[in-house]
This record gives sequence, structure tokens and C-alpha cells, in this order.
Amino acid sequence: MDGGLASAPQFANGIGSTTHDPATSLSQRVPDPATETKQDDPSPQQELPSTDTTQTTADILQVLQKLQAQQSQSVTPPIPQATSFAPQPEPQPTPTPPKEEPPQPVAAPEEPVSEWDALLKSLRENPHDIEGWNKLVRLAEDSGDLEKIKEAYESLLKMYPNTWSAQIAYLNHFLVPGHFKFAEDHLFTRFLRTSPAVELWKFYLTYIRRINVDPSTRDIVRKAYEFALNHVGQDKDSGEIWSDYIQFLRSGETNSTWEEQQKMDALRKVYHRAVQIPLENVETLWSELETFENNLNRITAKKFMNDLSPSYMQARTVLRQLQRHLGPLFPPPPPSTPSRPYLYLPPKPTFNAAERALVGSWKSYLRWEESNPLEIEEQDRNTFITRVQGVYRKAVIRMRFFGEIWYMAYVWTNSIGKADEAMNLLKAGIEANPMSFLLNFAYAEALELQGNLEEVHKVFERFLEALRRDLDAQEARIASTGSSTATEPSTSQTTEPIPANASFTTQTDEPKLPQNKELSEKRKEYGLAWTVYMRFARRAEGLKSARAVFAQARRDKWTPWEVYESAAIAEYHLTKDIRTPARIFEKALESFSDEVDLAAHYLGFLLSINDENNARALFERVIGTFPADRARPLWERWARHEYQYGDLAAAQKLEKRMADVYPNDPPIKRFAQRHTYHSTDAIAARDLGVAIVRQSSGTSSSSSTNSIGRTDTQTSFPPIASTPQPTLTPTAPTAPHKRAPSPEHKRRESDSHGPAQYKRARASSPTGRDRERWEGGHGGRRRYNSPGWDRERPERDAPPARRGTREQDEEKSVSVPSVISWFVGTLPRPDSFDGPVFRTDDLMQVFRGAVIPSATGRSRSPPPLPRGGAGGRPPPDYGPYQGPGGGRRRY
Repeated sequence: MDGGLASAPQFANGIGSTTHDPATSLSQRVPDPATETKQDDPSPQQELPSTDTTQTTADILQVLQKLQAQQSQSVTPPIPQATSFAPQPEPQPTPTPPKEEPPQPVAAPEEPVSEWDALLKSLRENPHDIEGWNKLVRLAEDSGDLEKIKEAYESLLKMYPNTWSAQIAYLNHFLVPGHFKFAEDHLFTRFLRTSPAVELWKFYLTYIRRINVDPSTRDIVRKAYEFALNHVGQDKDSGEIWSDYIQFLRSGETNSTWEEQQKMDALRKVYHRAVQIPLENVETLWSELETFENNLNRITAKKFMNDLSPSYMQARTVLRQLQRHLGPLFPPPPPSTPSRPYLYLPPKPTFNAAERALVGSWKSYLRWEESNPLEIEEQDRNTFITRVQGVYRKAVIRMRFFGEIWYMAYVWTNSIGKADEAMNLLKAGIEANPMSFLLNFAYAEALELQGNLEEVHKVFERFLEALRRDLDAQEARIASTGSSTATEPSTSQTTEPIPANASFTTQTDEPKLPQNKELSEKRKEYGLAWTVYMRFARRAEGLKSARAVFAQARRDKWTPWEVYESAAIAEYHLTKDIRTPARIFEKALESFSDEVDLAAHYLGFLLSINDENNARALFERVIGTFPADRARPLWERWARHEYQYGDLAAAQKLEKRMADVYPNDPPIKRFAQRHTYHSTDAIAARDLGVAIVRQSSGTSSSSSTNSIGRTDTQTSFPPIASTPQPTLTPTAPTAPHKRAPSPEHKRRESDSHGPAQYKRARASSPTGRDRERWEGGHGGRRRYNSPGWDRERPERDAPPARRGTREQDEEKSVSVPSVISWFVGTLPRPDSFDGPVFRTDDLMQVFRGAVIPSATGRSRSPPPLPRGGAGGRPPPDYGPYQGPGGGRRRY
């Protein structure tokens, strides 16, 4: 640096310029290559030649003057500083006036989202909101905008196609002059093609008759009626269409006898078709037909009516059965305003009791229709097919979100040879239920049978994507619920101070998925879809394709461990290779190290292929990673293997380890388990009396569970009587008016062996007036005002004797079965009853004194009341209730 600083004045003197100039000051700061290279050399530098120096300096000055001119044009000119290498104070910034920025355009305030737009957006996110759809239609109709009305109904019918009430309401807005073309070409053509709704066809026929009023267009109306009856003529509600068609044919004018005869033949043909269908007005149509035939010819009328009578009677019988079937299927709709009827839309299933009953009713009705209750002959098979097809169409519209109904429709349609229509039913069902396992699997198998493998792959991809979206939504709901609950401190848990160094380093690198029962179940179902996909790929395209599908599943975060297991088992059975399945299981253990079921299945697989060394190594490796309450399946599985194929020393050593882990398990449990095979447990059945208990309780050995095999109990064997031991709780002190149990009763309880036989406590002996009810004032044993048979009944039918006699009789009674003993033991104690005491004698007295009309119409007067005295009946006691056994006896 010293050489560099010394060369600066020499460089300036060689130029011969002025003493100080801003340009000179800046020029001294320009580095020179020669100076840079000899910067560390302390010797004086040589002077540059004057010509080169002058030329170089002139060029530099030119450039600097240009820079100075450009800087002078700026708002704040630069302040020249003296050339000095002494430390200078930092220059203070000169305040500059603020620049005037051009005014920014003010953004127009956003228009508030209308209620209709907000509701439409909400329905796209939650399309099962029935009330929301009704509100959307109401808002669109109130606005009067046809485009909004069209968008509202199109969106609704996309979610709920073939909803006839919405279709009719939609058509009403376009059946006005100027919009008939749109209604005919777009709406009627689209709606009538697949609609089984009689109401929509009535609406269509009304429109046809409205625009075809000229007599020359009667044939168009006739064809429209025939078209409608071919589609919905078998429906029981189509009786009005049949009646209108008959009236339309009657109103036709004729100009000749031949035309009149043609008219009568057409009417007879329609009548004969209608009276064989279980219509609501079939009896009216039969009466009209009888009148019609008698007016034409009484002789031929009798023949026609006799031929049609069996079919008519069958239709009447089926109609009554049909009404019973359809009663619970179509509940009444909610109330609606006259101007705008309520649109019934099928709700999203929750599978509660009412919905399960509704599904069962539909299934019963559909099977009944398939059984051909009308007994339609084979020659009229098309009529039968049309009838059942219409029923199934109504079923899938009404029960749109129940996959079972769609599957029944597919199976029946496929059974009659209409494979294309059956496939269309499955496609429509999947559109309504994209996450239906039943419909997606059925559709994939149908496509596989057709050989359309590429489409099968697309079906599984769409199905897995739908399930994945549902899992993501479920995870988001759980996360939002967890975050909302996490903000509220729980008072049930103690909060520990967080150490200062407990930051994000204490968290795992890969966050685990939230633990939720519903989410876990859905994840297992998601894995089932992957497993079925791999099965299809293996059987249709080979093992290589199945491996490719498994590779896709491994990259999915929602794939459960069951997919790994299924892939490993398939690899072993198809290739007989042990290494590849083991690698798959090991990879699964890396990803699902906290799944004890995976470890148990892996252990079972190794034992099934007789790889005992690796199985033992796996058991020792994973058994310590699970707590005792979760590791029991592993202990049980390895113990079964040791008991069957190991030596006695190894089995006893294992039992010792298990006793340390599960100290509450009795030793006899392990000993008995060591000597069982499958479900045969002779120790429990014979030595511990379980078989005798089964015989006494009436249960078979196959239906009862083995107490030895249960691992979730504290003891291995329950008491023989199978009666739960009730916990003795301190009771309140006995009331002074209650009588203490006799010494004999206490002695009998203390001398009993085995489990105590719990019996209901008996009330104390009757005292005072209560004894007089049985014994009477003079020591008699008949009741007052009792009938003759009561007075003469033998002594054995008398009321119970004193307590001592009763107890002696009880001692002679047979033993109570264990089931009855257990039931009696579960009943509440007698002193827990705090209700009213009913007196049977008083009630019987009321019945005896009741006035009952006789068959002859004359009433009998009640018997006279007993008079007072020593032998008279005491008046009833209506004093306060004193508890059970409180001095009064209950009967």
C-alpha cells in the first residue's frame, strides 16, 4: 500500500495539470495495472513517458467529464471532496425533498357476492344439501332470469337426474310462446328417454294435446298415447292415462260403418289391455268394459268377459299386495306452498334404523316383482320385462345413493340378456356413488370379462382418487378439530413446563398421520382397493403388472400395511421365492414400526414357511418395541409355536418370561394352553367343570367361548356357576321397624359351600291386620266375600304358613340352575324398591264387586258390603308408605 500511495503525486505531477480538480481526485483512484503488480515493492516507481501519459490521461478526462455532465443534470449535484487519506467522518445524508409519485388508480370496491352465487358455490362443495337446492331454485325463480333458472335446474338435475318434480318445474318455464322449440328438442327429448315417472308422461301428453287440436292431428295424439303407455302403462298410477286414452278414442268422429267398427275394435283392444294390469282404477275400467261389451252384443260380451275374468281377478289380487308393498316406500313429502311444490331429493345415506328398514322394504318389493306375481305368460315376456325395468328405474331414482339397489338392477338386467343396459346401470351408479366398493368392483370385473383391460385401469384409478380425496378431507376435518380443541387448555391434564431447548428438534422428521378410528377404518378400506387392483393386474396381465401397481401403492401416503402383506404373500405363492416377500415385509416394518398386527402377521408368515431361525430373530427384535398390553398377540403366537414344535425346556422358559410380563395371568392358564389342540380343551371341560356348566346351562360346546384361550381376563377360569361376584357396598342402617333375619337363616348362609346362591330377600311375617286378611277375626282361613269355590278349597291351597314352616319347605326344594341363580343375583336388592305397595286383595275385591252386564241384558247388583264387627273386613290402610317390609305385607 505504501508504494501505491507514493506513486499518486508523481502520477499527478507528470501530467502537469492543475493542483486540485474533482476529475484529478477521481483519476488518482483509478487503479493502474503496473502499480497493481508492484504494489508490494517499496522502491520508487519510474515515470511514465509523457506522450503515453498525456494520451491516457486525456481519455480518462474525457470519460470523467461526461460522467460529471450526467451527474450535474441530476436533482442533487455531487459535493466535491478534498483528496485526503486521513480518516474522514462519514458524510451526513442530505435531506432530499420527497418525490411526487404519480397518483395510483383507486381500486373499485368489489361487488358483494349475491346470495344466489354464494349458495351455488356452496352446493358445488356440498352437493347433498337438499334444503340448499330447494332454496337455490326458489331464488332463481324469484329473480325471473331464465338463464339463472336454467343454470339452477341443470345443476340440480346433474346431481339428481330423473327427478320428475324438478323436470316438470323446469319445463313449465319454457312452455311459453317463443320457447317451445327448446322445450321439445332439448328438455322433453332428454327427460322422457329414461324417465319412469307417470306424472312426467301425463305432463307430456297434456302438452301434445294442447298443441295438436286440429282433427287432422289426431293420429299424432294417438301415437303419443301409445308411446306413453308402452313406457309406463304397467305402473299402477297410470290408470288416468288409460282412462284419458279411452275417452280420446271414444270422442273420435266416424263417417262410415267401417270406421265405426274400427273405432269399437280399438276401444276393445285398449280395454282388454288395461283390465289385466293392477291399476288403481282397474275395477272402474272393468265395469266400463262390461257395459261397453253389453251395448255391442250380449252374446259376445259374455264370452269376452269370461275369458278376461281370471286375468282381471289376478290383477285385483296383485293390486292389494302391491299397495302393501308400496306403502312404506313412498312416505308423504313435506308440506309445500301451492305456488312452488317442494322438490323431493333422495338424501345421503346414514344407514340408521329407518334407512335400513327402507332398503329392506325396497329389496323385498323388487324380489316380489321379479317373481312375476301377475303370472305373465312366456309369450308376453316383453310385457314382464318392461314392468320390472320400470320398477328398477323408479328404485334407483328414489334410492340413488344406495349401491345395493343399483347392483340388484344390474344383476337382473344382465340376467335377461341386456348386457349393454346392465353396464350403463353400473356406470350411472358409479356416477352417483363414486366411492362405492360394490359398484366399482362389479364394473371392473364386467369390463375384465369383456377384455377391456385399459378401461379397468381407469376405473381403479378414478376409484382410488375418489377415496384419496375423501381421506384428505377427513384428515383436514380431524386437524381442524384438533387445532380448535388444542387452543382450549384441558383441566384434566397437568401441564408440564417446556424446557428451553425443546424446540423443533424434538419432533420427528416425518409427521405421522393423525390417529382416528374412522380414519383408520377408511385407510384399511383404501388398502383393500389397492389389493383388489393388484389382483386384477396379476391375473389379467401377469406378475410384472402387479408389481407395477404395488410400486404405485408404495408411493401413496395413505397405503396401509395390509397392502404390503398382500403383495408379499402373492409373491411367495406365485414365485416360491422367500427373499422377495421377506424384503417386502421388512420394508413394511420400516414404514409401520408401530403396528403390532403387522409384526404378528410377519411372524406367522415366517412360521408358515418353516423359517424358524428368522422367525425367532424377528420375535426377539420386535417384542421389546411394544408395550405389554399391545404385545400379547406376539407372545401368544410364538407360544403356540413353542408348545407344538419346541421342547419342554424352551416352553417353560418362555412361560417364565411371559409371567414376568403378565404377572396377573394364573399359571394354570399357560399349562392348559400347552395341552390344547385347536378348540379341544379337556382340562377346562373335565377337570374344571366347564362341560358340566355347559350342559346345565343348555349351551353347546361349539357356541361357548373357551375361557382358556381368552387373553384379556385377569383369571383364566370363571366360577362354575358363571355368576359375577357382586361388590359388597355398605348399606344404610336398617330401619327400626324392619325385622332382623332369623338365626336359622344366618346359619344356613354360613354353612353353605361353594359360591353363594343369591336369593331375593323375603318380607317379614304378616302382623296385625295383614294377618287377619288370611286368618280372619275368628281364626278362619277364608277371605271375606269370597266365592263358594274359595270357601271350600283344600288346606293345601291356603296362604303360606309361618316363617319357620316356609323355611323347612325351602330346605327340601331342588337346587336352582346356575343360569337362574345368576339372573336372580343380578336383580336389585329388595330394600332398593321405593315405589307404592299394591294390595292384591283390594284389587280382587273391586273386581268381585264390579257390575258386569249379563247376556240377558239385566244387570246384577253388587254383593253387599260386609258389616263391621269382629268378623268384618278392616278398612284399607292409606297411611304413609313405610318402605318394603315396613309392617305390611305385599301380595
